[in-house]
Amino acid sequence: MIVRNTLVLMILLSLLAACGAPESTTTATTGTTPTSTAPAGDQSVTLYSGRNEKLIAPLLLQFTQKTGIKVQARYGETAEMAATLLEEGSRTPAGLFLAQDAAALGAVTKAGLARPLPEEVTSRIAARFIGPEKKWIGVSGRARTIVYNPKKLKPEQLPQSLEEVGNRRYRGRWGVAPLNASFQSQMAVYHALNGPDALDRLLQAMVANQPRRYPRNGAIVDAVAGGEIDWGLVNHYYAWEAKKDRPDLSVENFFMPKGDASSFVNVAGVALLSDDPDALELVKFLVSDEAQRYFAEKTFEYPLVSTVQPVTALQPLDQLRTPDIDFARVSEVLPETLSKISASGLSKN
Repeated sequence: MIVRNTLVLMILLSLLAACGAPESTTTATTGTTPTSTAPAGDQSVTLYSGRNEKLIAPLLLQFTQKTGIKVQARYGETAEMAATLLEEGSRTPAGLFLAQDAAALGAVTKAGLARPLPEEVTSRIAARFIGPEKKWIGVSGRARTIVYNPKKLKPEQLPQSLEEVGNRRYRGRWGVAPLNASFQSQMAVYHALNGPDALDRLLQAMVANQPRRYPRNGAIVDAVAGGEIDWGLVNHYYAWEAKKDRPDLSVENFFMPKGDASSFVNVAGVALLSDDPDALELVKFLVSDEAQRYFAEKTFEYPLVSTVQPVTALQPLDQLRTPDIDFARVSEVLPETLSKISASGLSKN
């Protein structure tokens, strides 16, 4: 599945390079599996969702029950949905696009498919989680972090930046999931900020430091808890998901303080593709307190509105130093980043 997602995303970027600015987007109410059968009139909106149905469908049902607007949702991998939108262009039936990561939103925005969002929506979200020209907004945040065992290490003994991951004192004692999309996105941010040569040096240092490779972030958390490794690179919420059922698990998050790709916060976000007022109503709902609490409670992600707090003892978002980055640029360098990760040997066991 990871290989397929990578190929689809590379196709997405190829399509982006080939397409010009499309004509005005129009909406349609045909197309996809309904997420709700709640009583409503003729109001409906079509959503392309790169987030999975198990998570999103209950939230969309809440929206329908609240507004009477039915949602016709098409689910798939974020890269697949973005590639479909680029192919459909102005013919797309989608009124909005909910993406798992900001790079895909950047690609769709650069293709000219997204509409500027009104101030009543963007004013609820910090500027660093809003796309260029206000054509997409984040709806939840996922911070890249280090998971570690506090019984074995103190925060000051951990890498303070991505460059320090290559320090020899960590050789063979740390973990990474090199085929994971979140790690790949973090490397693409590093690439966009520092250039291809710097990325090559970072990947070479990682390989030389003999990491343990894992298929997913959750396996890294388990390896840290079991003493197999001392720490690993993950998204922040995996430790909390593990501790939900095992509250005594000895794992904690450490946020690297450098303020560049080391403390990258990726966002799931939404782009408005239509002038349909029902589509705008769904965007407004996704940044409402109700929806933001849903993301915080169901996935332990960061809510992105100041009126809703995380449900776990997370370092506040406003205390995290995050890089100022154009995610359209991240989407541009991602194919080369993936090639460099593969060429480095980091993906090999």
